[in-house]
Amino acid sequence: MVRLAAVRFSGQFGDGMFQAALSGAILFNPERQTDPLAIAAGFAVLLLPYSLIGPYAGALLDRWDRRTVLLVANMARAVLIALVCAGLLAGLGETPLLLLALAVVGISRFVLSGVSAALPRVLAQRWLVPMNSVLATVASGCAGLGAATSVAVIGLIGAGDFASAVAVAVSGLGPLVSALLAAGFAPRVLGPEAGATASGSTVRAIATGLRTGATAVWESVQVTTAMLGIGTHRIVFGLNTMIMVLVLRQAPAAGSALNSGLLGFGVAIAATAGGMLVAAVVAPLLIPRLGRSKTVVAGLLTATVVQLTLVTPIALAEAGTAAQRAHQLLLVGAFLLGLAGQTIKLTGDATMQIDIDDARRGQVFALQDTVFNIAFILAIAGAALVIPDDGRSLPVISVGAGIYCAGIAAIALNTRRRRAG
Repeated sequence: MVRLAAVRFSGQFGDGMFQAALSGAILFNPERQTDPLAIAAGFAVLLLPYSLIGPYAGALLDRWDRRTVLLVANMARAVLIALVCAGLLAGLGETPLLLLALAVVGISRFVLSGVSAALPRVLAQRWLVPMNSVLATVASGCAGLGAATSVAVIGLIGAGDFASAVAVAVSGLGPLVSALLAAGFAPRVLGPEAGATASGSTVRAIATGLRTGATAVWESVQVTTAMLGIGTHRIVFGLNTMIMVLVLRQAPAAGSALNSGLLGFGVAIAATAGGMLVAAVVAPLLIPRLGRSKTVVAGLLTATVVQLTLVTPIALAEAGTAAQRAHQLLLVGAFLLGLAGQTIKLTGDATMQIDIDDARRGQVFALQDTVFNIAFILAIAGAALVIPDDGRSLPVISVGAGIYCAGIAAIALNTRRRRAG
């Protein structure tokens, strides 16, 4: 268990470093990407490729020795990071660097799906909920520490390709350590069990990965509920992310530097992360008392109230004290939405680990990643088409609240499916 956790932590530290070193220079340069459509395009380029192939690649997690998959994937990630570093030093163009970065991010998501699928193999079922909370929280902290380390490296050397190359090179230590730790597992100890995989060729399993994962989700009412909750929250989170970025890009009002600009965005991210941290404590307490399905609904209900009471004011405030107060409420909303969303996510992870058999668990987690990312991308793209450049849009915020209500209604219908059966 400790070794598997270390595989995740070291990998996510490297991820944080890598993304911090490259995202600002390649994807989100504020001098060139200031309009909503450009922001949406940046998120799509970063997240969409793996989202499309994830369910199919997830079949490998249920066919091949997961220990071998984690070892090979981490080594491949280290090699790609080295190529990015060399490309930066050689002055490689933006497009090839971006393609390499996308490959690194895609493999990183694949590794995380493998760790999640393997967790029930090294941990008793009764510990899955609290351990998921601990792992998610510490892993997020590792990614944040990695990002801070990258910023510190670049700050010491100075902005430019050379500084970014050094930070990228250091980030390669993460997957290398992760691979070394994965090599320490005995064959098949992370699953799947020999003989437990589905019949047929691996190529066919990959080709049918989406259908296999979706079928496994539909067969379990609780897993379907979890996926509905995760997808619903992720859609609204995409809308709110667009609102937050656009609002905080406005010039800071007098005496409110913490509410605007890059510093304000960092404060908003910290607020969301704080809510996720609290969720690591709240989720293990709620799930045994409410049950997994009711915990998902409770998270969506909380998010609906937050959307209506704490996010709405940012669309109504014009300037001055009212605007500053709306910014403060938005940060409180970010904290509570982080709490609600992470509670839903942790409940979903535990549900999939408990209810899905080992032969299909990897495909279900890969499908979850796809739902997670595509819902986010579609929401940002949809918002980008209608939202003003200052991000203040009451209709968009109201649509977010409506989507939360629709998700709750869909879960209610799904629960009736169980009763009817």
